[in-house]
Formats: sequence, structure tokens, C-alpha cells
Amino acid sequence: MKKRLLPIGLLLGLLTLAGCATGTNRPHNFARWEKAVHAFEVQDAKHAPPTNAIVFAGSSTITRWKTLAKDFPGLPVLNRGFGGSQIVDATHFADRMILPYQPKLIVFRSGGNDLWAGKSPEAVAGDFQDFAESVHAKLPATKMVYLSWSPTPMRWKQHEQEKQLNTLVGSYIAGKSWLQYLETYDLPLGTNGLPRAELFASDKLHFNAAGYKLLANRVRPLLPK
Repeated sequence: MKKRLLPIGLLLGLLTLAGCATGTNRPHNFARWEKAVHAFEVQDAKHAPPTNAIVFAGSSTITRWKTLAKDFPGLPVLNRGFGGSQIVDATHFADRMILPYQPKLIVFRSGGNDLWAGKSPEAVAGDFQDFAESVHAKLPATKMVYLSWSPTPMRWKQHEQEKQLNTLVGSYIAGKSWLQYLETYDLPLGTNGLPRAELFASDKLHFNAAGYKLLANRVRPLLPK
């Protein structure tokens, strides 16, 4: 008896559905961030950053936070975020953009792009656990703060997933002396429960100056005096 082969269209469709279910329908491209990470290395070679610094790392919320020095005067803050990235990117490049500084504290925010790419909250929370534990294994004296995710007008349709991600990460962090969870979900919300447009840039995705002012006020009490 001849084996019946699936029509090529049906086969491709099944493969696509399998990929979408996991959010990994194509290999992750770490190379796309090589230029950004190399730029940090060039910058460090020209102006050696202080050790024992406070490193802000993660995706575009961190990348676009251009007022760190002004928001936290007198503190050795370093911005090592790269926009559009996912948590696995931070893990992959940690040896080059976090570990060399021997930071006193890491302030980390990432995960929204991961959800937008189709990953489940459980998968993203697992990626954060991998990041946190891999860094902690090499920097056991370094503390870490996870800035929870907050909704945006542009990606409002994933706000329930963001809530789930926050809950999962918060549960993982609970009881760990070297990890702290900072809730920011409510930060941009108005009295109607929706994100306030006046806190976001024209893309309706990233904070503007007013949004970052609120975020800085939320983060400030957790930083060293």
C-alpha cells in the first residue's frame, strides 16, 4: 500500500500553527543586536564606566530612558537597554553588557516584546528566571529589581497577558533576598482603568517625559541613598 502524503499546503500550515503556539516559528536572531552591544563596548573603551554601578537593562523602556543621570543625581547609573529586544537577548549578551561592570544593582525591564511576538506569559516568566539565575550565579552579591510590565494604548489587547506575566514573575521573586519586584502596572492608568494618552509618545507605546517622571518616582525609593 502506498503511503499517503499530506498536501504541501496543509503541511506548511500545520508547521506554522505549531510555531505560533510557542512563539518560536523561526530561530531567534541574536545577531541583530550585535551592533548595539558593540557600541556599548566601544563607549566603555573610550570612557571606562565605574564598577559598583547601577545598571538599567532591558528593552525600549530602558533604552529610551535618556534622563537617568538627571532623575537619579549623584548615583553611578548606566543605561544598557536595547529597544525591541526580548529577555533572551539580555541573557545572551549579559557577559558583555552587564557582568563586566560588577554592578551593585541591576534594574531590569523586559518582556512586552516577548508577549507581542507570541510567547506565552509562562514562557516569558521562564525566560526571566533564566536571566536572573544566570546573572546571579556569576554576580552573587548583586541585587536585582524587576520593573513589572504596564499597559500601553498601542498594545492594550495584551494587557491581561501582561498581568499574568507580572503575577508569575512576582511569585518567582517572592522570598529571594537578592531579587525585588516593583509593581508598575497601575502607573499609567487613569480613573477609567485605561492607559493615559498624555503619558505616552506619539507612537502610543513608549513613555514620554511625563511618563518617565512617574516611573522615576516609583523607582527612586529602591535605589541606594
